[in-house]
Amino acid sequence: MPEPDQSTLIKALLDPACYDHPVPAVEVIETHISWVLLTGSYAYKIKKPVNFGFLDFSTLEKRHFYCEEELRLNRRFAPRLYLGVTPIGGTPEQPMLNSTGVAIEYAVKMRQFPQHALLDRMLAERRLSPAEVDEIAYEVARFHTMSSNTAPAGFGSPERVQRPVLDNFARIAELAAGRAEDEALAALQEWSKAEFTKQREKLATRQERGFIRECHGDLHLGNMAWIDGAVTLFDCIEFNPDLRWIDVMSDAAFVVMDLHDHGRPGLAQRFLNRYLEQTGDFAGLAVLDYYLVYRAMVRAKVACIRNAWEQAGSYLELAIRFTQPPRPWLLITHGLSGSGKTTASQMLLEHSNAIRVRSDVERKRLFGLSPQERSQSGLNSGIYTADAHRQTYRHLEQVAREILQAGYPVIVDAAFLKHSERMAFRALANAMRVPFVTLHLQAGKVTLRQRIVGRQATGRDASEATLQVLERQLLVSEALTSEETASSWMLDMEHPEAARAELSRLASQLMDDPDKICQD
Repeated sequence: MPEPDQSTLIKALLDPACYDHPVPAVEVIETHISWVLLTGSYAYKIKKPVNFGFLDFSTLEKRHFYCEEELRLNRRFAPRLYLGVTPIGGTPEQPMLNSTGVAIEYAVKMRQFPQHALLDRMLAERRLSPAEVDEIAYEVARFHTMSSNTAPAGFGSPERVQRPVLDNFARIAELAAGRAEDEALAALQEWSKAEFTKQREKLATRQERGFIRECHGDLHLGNMAWIDGAVTLFDCIEFNPDLRWIDVMSDAAFVVMDLHDHGRPGLAQRFLNRYLEQTGDFAGLAVLDYYLVYRAMVRAKVACIRNAWEQAGSYLELAIRFTQPPRPWLLITHGLSGSGKTTASQMLLEHSNAIRVRSDVERKRLFGLSPQERSQSGLNSGIYTADAHRQTYRHLEQVAREILQAGYPVIVDAAFLKHSERMAFRALANAMRVPFVTLHLQAGKVTLRQRIVGRQATGRDASEATLQVLERQLLVSEALTSEETASSWMLDMEHPEAARAELSRLASQLMDDPDKICQD
């Protein structure tokens, strides 16, 4: 509970006359750590005088310091939203904003935006489109890429990673003592300890390789908004550097977990795949499950603090699901440019928990280009020489192996026109002891040409295939052998509705019993 004087202050600040700008009315939003006063044009955030161990706002001096930190940190990604720190003078009964006298409290002043712009509201109301989920992934990836990776000494070490995980369990156990959740909590704690031991070396490697960065720290959908036609992140962790100087995969895991919690696993997979497509951080998948459970437990702890026990139980159930991933498998696409490989694999990954690797994207990454960047290469030149082609397929194989080792199914989106290329990935599946499937996509020549021309006109896809490339593919493509056909799934992309239904059936079989596909 807030101190009596702060309760008095908040009540007094409901009077529009306290403000130095027009205020029609004041609305209050209360969280477990702050009050947010909405005045129409601006929002004022006042920190509560609380101390939860991981957070300490217990003195005015500390609240002032963390207001300044909140301003500094959030201006990294929302400079137009965060305007300044406003001192509040006078008395709790008669406060004065922007007072030059002795401050009795401080508030972070922000540009106010409509609450319906919050992404959790948009998702709940079915207003968050798949394209906007892509924009979230691009923005998070951009922020992580630009964030400082010169972490202060010790941050991101395995011990520092584990500490908040264990602290969460201790705090929840204290708050929920004697409740029905005890058994699930104990099982999750044991899993987290075992997973930490299993991944300790990988956690240390990620620290060494610069994946510990000054992140957001609280990256759920309620801390993002659609403002001025773009995704805006806000309200990052300012109160504890241990919760901010973290693995970028821990930050991204919060978004994935939150989309699952909102009952949208397809969008969670879409976000994750878009994020990985932008960053290339497939190695981070090895520790993703650990961070997914951690993020679910963070929200469970907050629910416990709020006495929202049903919500806390829901997060525990979600965390348990994250500890039980389905069996991995390897699927490659086979088809000419324009046959719909990327469209089909996108639908497939959103109906499964697969990670997609695109040759069009990874080829560019090998040569230092971003996914949408044009290489200006011609047929058999630049990044499309025979040697570049071989390098790309070797790289795809290495990435696929890394993802399978992390325990995730893999979709490799490439043409795979040569028998030898397909056999290399079959050998990989056999070596990793996972089911192997070829998704063979077909479309007529007229359709292929129309799609390629349309894609070139929009310029929004990573593919640079031209009609000249298609004509070359038609000459060199090697058909599936009878042996390959036995483990293939044929898809007619001339009929989109039928293809979607067929992909949904394929996804269900891959999730339920991937071995059966090879037998059908």
